[in-house]
Amino acid sequence: MTDFAKATPTAVDVVRRDTCHKGFYQLDRVHLRHELFGGGMSREISRELFVRHDAVCLLPYDPVRDEVVLIEQFRVGALGKVDPPWLIELVAGLIDKDEQPEEVAHREAQEEAGLAITALWPMLNYFPSPGASTEYVYLYLGRCDSSGAGGLHGLVEEAEDIRVTVWDYEEALQGVRDGRISNAASIIALQWLALNRVEVRGLWS
Repeated sequence: MTDFAKATPTAVDVVRRDTCHKGFYQLDRVHLRHELFGGGMSREISRELFVRHDAVCLLPYDPVRDEVVLIEQFRVGALGKVDPPWLIELVAGLIDKDEQPEEVAHREAQEEAGLAITALWPMLNYFPSPGASTEYVYLYLGRCDSSGAGGLHGLVEEAEDIRVTVWDYEEALQGVRDGRISNAASIIALQWLALNRVEVRGLWS
């Protein structure tokens, strides 16, 4: 039987950290050694690290209508992977100012979807790609009135071109099943809602 009771290593020795590129995002190269599960330290290794701000992702949910509000926009990372490279996503934004995650959730809901969020329910926090990126995501469910949601939104100065759509809860889950919704934050949030929907509707309806 595997022994999971052993303490997780804690020691990391950063030998050197160089900035390779700094533009819209930053790329560092980190030289380090870390403690091994079997004892002692690893040899010196070098890893490129994508440095970016932490993010807030919000799933707007109307518990009365049992509907979610999702957005659609062009994503350069999907270019050449899916056709067309426009993805169905959550409302989201980077914590790039002196703000709390909850403040970002409210601000982005207004900017990206024209929505007023009347309550926030913290779902979970996670690292989307810790093998190569510093990004940490704060995931929220936001109570909203979806009756007037829709249309085109986004900030022109940030080159945002966002289409807002309202989905029935079951339709959104089917979108995960059939691959129309294919990004991690949206999949995680909708699966969380599937697990907790009865409780959420009981408290928010």
